[in-house]
Amino acid sequence: MKKWQLRLHSIIYEADTPAGKLFDILLLVTILLSVLFVGLESVSYIDAQYGVYLNAAEWVVTILFTVEYILRIICVQRPWNYIRSFYGVVDLISILPKYISLLIVGTQSLVALKALRLLRIFRILKLTPYIGESNTLLKALKASRAKILVFIFGVVILCIIFGTLMYLIESESSGFTSIPRSIYWCIVTLTTVGYGDIAPQTSLGQFLASIIMILGYGIIAVPTGIVTAEMSKKSSVDTNTQACPYCMHTEHKENSIYCHQCGKTLNNVK
Repeated sequence: MKKWQLRLHSIIYEADTPAGKLFDILLLVTILLSVLFVGLESVSYIDAQYGVYLNAAEWVVTILFTVEYILRIICVQRPWNYIRSFYGVVDLISILPKYISLLIVGTQSLVALKALRLLRIFRILKLTPYIGESNTLLKALKASRAKILVFIFGVVILCIIFGTLMYLIESESSGFTSIPRSIYWCIVTLTTVGYGDIAPQTSLGQFLASIIMILGYGIIAVPTGIVTAEMSKKSSVDTNTQACPYCMHTEHKENSIYCHQCGKTLNNVK
């Protein structure tokens, strides 16, 4: 890779340098403005009065994101790795609708055009790479997915048991007309949602419902504890924002020279 490509890569993909931090801040502001424009366009009286200005602002943002997308492609060794990555697809989806809208004409296409405009909200997903803790949270969720699945399976079993008991205790006049409907009530109660469309009427049913409600508070805390434990393990390892210009992998240890996934030399241009 040429030196200017390495320099560009360090600015766009990394946030450890002053230039990289400034780029991330400007990108965050642009994304938030874009989302604001989309939200304002959905308000009919604002769109009717300021639609022309919002459309012009949206074109400016779209062009900026297009330039950014092109720069991200040309400053990596293997552009296809970025193009087919999750954030590469999100970047493409966030800019395509505005250009596609130029090809859609006629009153019959207004509904489809409105749907395409909604796709621009995907730009907000571009925020996640620039929030450092998001990667830590994602890795913690992946590491604890087996424990969480076992926990959810246990909750489902509890809901089936308690739902069946409520079906036996309560009458159909109370709303417990079947076992599936009783299980639905148990899930709503256990998760502390409490729609109120079904409620036990007997003393025994209300006692069982009270137990389920108390269990609900404890059950909500369990997944949080599992993920928090995994996050504390991840936080003990110091990593930086350096991204490999070859495989696009991030989260390398401090002072790393080589990518721990593909083995290529990292971009150490300062």
